[in-house]
Amino acid sequence: MPFDLDMIASMYKSLPAKVEAARKMLGRPMTLAEKILYSHLHPESPLQEYKRGEDYVFFSPDRVAMQDATAQMALLQFMVAGRDKVAVPSTVHCDHLIQAKVGAETDLAVANDVNKEVYDFLSSVSNKYGIGFWKPGAGIIHQIVLENYAFPGGMMIGTDSHTPNGAGLGMIAIGVGGADAVDVMAGMPWELKMPKLIGVKLTGTLSGWTSAKDVILKVAGILTVKGGTGAIVEYFGDGAKSLSCTGKGTIGNMGAEIGATTSTFGYDEAMDRYLRATDRAEIADLCNGIAEHLTGDAECYAKPEDYFDQVIEIDLSTLEPHINGPYTPDRAWPISEFAAAVKEHNFPPKLEVGLIGSCTNSSYEDLDRAASLARQAKDKNLKVKSEFTITPGSEQIRFTVERDGILDTFEDIGGVVLANACGPCIGQWARHTDDPDRANSIITSFNRNFAKRNDGNPATRSFVASPEIVTAMAISGEMTFNPLTDTLVNENGEEVKLDPPTGVELPPKGFEVEDAGFIPPIADGSGVNVVVAPGSNRLQLLTPFEPITNDQLQGMRILIKAKGKCTTDHISMAGPWLKYRGHLENISQNCYIGAINYFNEEANNVLNVETGEYGPVPTTALYYRDNGIGSVVFGEENLGEGSSREHAAMEPRFLGVHAVIVKSFARIHETNLKKQGMLALTFVNPSDYDKARQDDKVSIEGFESMAPGKNLTVVLDHADGSQDRFEVAHTYNDAQIEWVRFGSALNKIKSDLAAG
Repeated sequence: MPFDLDMIASMYKSLPAKVEAARKMLGRPMTLAEKILYSHLHPESPLQEYKRGEDYVFFSPDRVAMQDATAQMALLQFMVAGRDKVAVPSTVHCDHLIQAKVGAETDLAVANDVNKEVYDFLSSVSNKYGIGFWKPGAGIIHQIVLENYAFPGGMMIGTDSHTPNGAGLGMIAIGVGGADAVDVMAGMPWELKMPKLIGVKLTGTLSGWTSAKDVILKVAGILTVKGGTGAIVEYFGDGAKSLSCTGKGTIGNMGAEIGATTSTFGYDEAMDRYLRATDRAEIADLCNGIAEHLTGDAECYAKPEDYFDQVIEIDLSTLEPHINGPYTPDRAWPISEFAAAVKEHNFPPKLEVGLIGSCTNSSYEDLDRAASLARQAKDKNLKVKSEFTITPGSEQIRFTVERDGILDTFEDIGGVVLANACGPCIGQWARHTDDPDRANSIITSFNRNFAKRNDGNPATRSFVASPEIVTAMAISGEMTFNPLTDTLVNENGEEVKLDPPTGVELPPKGFEVEDAGFIPPIADGSGVNVVVAPGSNRLQLLTPFEPITNDQLQGMRILIKAKGKCTTDHISMAGPWLKYRGHLENISQNCYIGAINYFNEEANNVLNVETGEYGPVPTTALYYRDNGIGSVVFGEENLGEGSSREHAAMEPRFLGVHAVIVKSFARIHETNLKKQGMLALTFVNPSDYDKARQDDKVSIEGFESMAPGKNLTVVLDHADGSQDRFEVAHTYNDAQIEWVRFGSALNKIKSDLAAG
């Protein structure tokens, strides 16, 4: 029996009438994204036409999912919100804290030991508040969601930027910070700026070496890391229908790397097949009864330029495999051009490690196609030249591919099967190397490849490709290898060529698992006692933030003027810091330590203007805070791209940063700053960034009369007595300004719940 069948059935019963009412109100055909958005309006946002990219709208998502790293802070916040039970179905997934080192069995045992305090906390909080708990080893949050919870036409949020995996089953699944999850779990309306719509028309069919992964790698190259910001990407066309459900999930998942709010596909036969294969035939039957409401209207797809804000067309029949990187997921190279790029840009030509699997490419289809290449390597007497690791997405996937001999195939060529967890993708990788600072190349089927992301080494050039291309490259050991055209020399000295990969969409003998790893909450959690040891270095109860005052915005110091790319990995690193995700004070010691200081071109070395000494960013911030001096951060374009981690907002807030002023923000990070009661501001004139000097005193005028659409003024008092003044814009609405006045969105929620 599928989870939440009654909830889904009830939603489907009301969906046709809601869609028809919205279509009548709009007076035109509707895209799938619009159908889902308008059918999930919260009562506080009445049925009316909302302007894309302008109007803030309240929604009622169907469910919430949280991975273990973000769940700690989300649940610490929920504990003080004043609710005794979550208002919507919610789950916790233990996937981020398992370090990849030796192999699945050993690594999982170590994780259960090292993280016992955190796992016990998460399981007890889950029990207390009616939250489903997926134990360590069960799988990666996004794969678990696709296998168990995603359903066509639904809306969910997840505390991970790659929650859009749910697109594979035609839902709107949106990555958010923990405070957003608290809103929904507390039964409050959830706010989102009405997204713009990007339509991607897919024609033709995939063949040969090209896979679904190449679609999003191509799209990333077109839109860049911020081209999808504030937009939902909706895929349609005969090409979209030809893709498997998990292939669609892969495309949706990596939509986070273009900044998209989410991605989605219309309901089709591939989704029907996947629902039935994962024991959800009842849902498939319900979907088939209202199928017209689970995809966009035909008129929207016939003339997409009339209904979408931007349209992209990709012919799957001519699409080449792509390799993206290094250092950014949108630097896209068709495989036919990649060898030349390696030589031109002096990328290290030897491929040291190939890694496949993860949340985006760990389906049965992905692993089966990659395994077909591994079998070829063995049959053609090829020795695999690179290290090779495999990360199954869930215990169900792992058990099934083991049963079918796929894992044995990988191990036969020297592959190492890692735990069903995130591991190397998020820096939880104890890499085997004799020189951790050496320039080198790796290639993964993951989704994000920022500097230091995988192994902490800034000289590691990390590239992203399909599992098939990664496997072929690992067999060759060379970054210049093109499996479509090049031959390899086997152990007998013979030239051999790899045939294109083959594989099946779904396991012929069906999925199978002995213990999926799910633990349901007890019926009544009121007696559960959640214990956080006062001296713990992993967990720390939260103290509410005090509201920022006008006086605190006068005479602030510049903590850091960040230069160039500044992702959430730069602001709050993952890797070894993940263990402190439940301890705000401890994890704040990584605040902005990866960002490059404009004034000296160094990381984690900034001037304390009061003492005249240079030192780490967190130490300097603490000095300012503890001496009653506010601080401000300046940054450039798309600040906070990448992960949904709200620690990138909570840490500077905790350390006394009152405002972050940039050329532009990534969506989730801007929201997270707002949720924590900070000022997230953008230069009206981006060149004003250049005016900020290291020893400035910074003041913000207009805070007391702050209102939607009304700019504030930044005053820079320079040490030489001169002054610069310029306007900064913001996107706060009335409700968000209230968050600032209360000190945080959580403080406002607590106040509202207390008031009944």
